[in-house]
Amino acid sequence: MMDIQQNDDGKKGMFYVEQDNKTVAEMTYTWIGSVGIIIGHTEIDDTLAGKGIGEEMVSKAVYFARKKGIKIIPYCKFAKAVFDKVKEFNDVL
Repeated sequence: MMDIQQNDDGKKGMFYVEQDNKTVAEMTYTWIGSVGIIIGHTEIDDTLAGKGIGEEMVSKAVYFARKKGIKIIPYCKFAKAVFDKVKEFNDVL
Protein backbone atom coordinates (compact mmCIF):
# COMPACT_ATOMS: atom_id res chain seq x y z
CA MET A 1 0.00 0.00 0.00
CA MET A 2 1.40 3.34 -1.09
CA ASP A 3 1.03 6.63 0.78
CA ILE A 4 -1.60 8.40 -1.28
CA GLN A 5 -1.80 12.11 -0.58
CA GLN A 6 -4.44 14.65 -1.56
CA ASN A 7 -4.25 18.27 -2.59
CA ASP A 8 -7.47 20.27 -2.99
CA ASP A 9 -7.99 24.01 -3.49
CA GLY A 10 -11.80 23.93 -3.56
CA LYS A 11 -11.98 24.12 -7.37
CA LYS A 12 -9.73 21.25 -8.37
CA GLY A 13 -7.54 18.70 -6.73
CA MET A 14 -5.61 15.50 -7.03
CA PHE A 15 -4.71 12.29 -5.31
CA TYR A 16 -1.06 11.49 -5.79
CA VAL A 17 1.96 9.44 -4.76
CA GLU A 18 5.45 10.89 -4.36
CA GLN A 19 8.73 9.03 -4.30
CA ASP A 20 12.08 10.79 -3.95
CA ASN A 21 10.36 14.20 -4.20
CA LYS A 22 8.86 13.25 -7.56
CA THR A 23 5.17 12.66 -8.33
CA VAL A 24 4.98 9.10 -9.67
CA ALA A 25 1.21 8.70 -9.75
CA GLU A 26 -1.66 11.18 -9.90
CA MET A 27 -5.38 11.31 -10.43
CA THR A 28 -6.78 14.79 -11.01
CA TYR A 29 -10.32 16.02 -10.44
CA THR A 30 -12.44 19.14 -10.79
CA TRP A 31 -15.25 20.19 -8.46
CA ILE A 32 -18.82 20.55 -9.78
CA GLY A 33 -20.04 23.22 -7.39
CA SER A 34 -20.37 21.55 -4.01
CA VAL A 35 -22.17 18.41 -5.20
CA GLY A 36 -19.39 16.35 -6.70
CA ILE A 37 -16.13 15.92 -8.57
CA ILE A 38 -15.19 14.87 -12.08
CA ILE A 39 -12.14 12.60 -12.25
CA GLY A 40 -10.43 13.88 -15.38
CA HIS A 41 -7.08 12.17 -15.64
CA THR A 42 -5.02 9.37 -14.13
CA GLU A 43 -1.31 8.95 -14.78
CA ILE A 44 1.02 6.38 -13.27
CA ASP A 45 4.76 6.10 -13.78
CA ASP A 46 5.83 2.99 -15.70
CA THR A 47 7.80 1.78 -12.66
CA LEU A 48 4.51 1.41 -10.76
CA ALA A 49 2.42 -0.09 -13.57
CA GLY A 50 0.41 -3.14 -12.54
CA LYS A 51 0.86 -2.58 -8.80
CA GLY A 52 -2.71 -1.43 -8.10
CA ILE A 53 -1.83 2.19 -7.39
CA GLY A 54 -4.53 3.51 -9.74
CA GLU A 55 -7.18 1.41 -8.04
CA GLU A 56 -5.98 2.64 -4.65
CA MET A 57 -6.31 6.25 -5.78
CA VAL A 58 -9.87 5.62 -7.03
CA SER A 59 -10.66 3.94 -3.71
CA LYS A 60 -9.32 6.99 -1.87
CA ALA A 61 -11.54 9.23 -4.03
CA VAL A 62 -14.57 7.07 -3.19
CA TYR A 63 -13.77 7.32 0.53
CA PHE A 64 -13.42 11.11 0.15
CA ALA A 65 -16.77 11.32 -1.70
CA ARG A 66 -18.57 9.25 0.94
CA LYS A 67 -17.09 11.36 3.74
CA LYS A 68 -18.13 14.62 2.02
CA GLY A 69 -21.52 13.31 0.83
CA ILE A 70 -20.73 14.06 -2.82
CA LYS A 71 -20.86 12.19 -6.12
CA ILE A 72 -18.13 11.27 -8.64
CA ILE A 73 -18.25 11.41 -12.43
CA PRO A 74 -15.42 9.23 -13.78
CA TYR A 75 -14.59 11.05 -17.05
CA CYS A 76 -11.16 9.40 -17.14
CA LYS A 77 -11.24 6.01 -18.93
CA PHE A 78 -9.13 4.36 -16.24
CA ALA A 79 -11.33 5.56 -13.37
CA LYS A 80 -14.45 4.53 -15.30
CA ALA A 81 -13.00 1.03 -15.77
CA VAL A 82 -12.39 0.74 -12.01
CA PHE A 83 -15.98 1.84 -11.28
CA ASP A 84 -17.27 -0.69 -13.83
CA LYS A 85 -15.25 -3.44 -12.12
CA VAL A 86 -15.87 -2.55 -8.45
CA LYS A 87 -19.63 -2.40 -8.01
CA GLU A 88 -19.26 -1.43 -4.32
CA PHE A 89 -18.23 2.05 -5.51
CA ASN A 90 -21.48 2.65 -7.43
CA ASP A 91 -23.11 4.49 -4.49
CA VAL A 92 -21.01 7.58 -5.25
CA LEU A 93 -21.67 7.64 -9.01
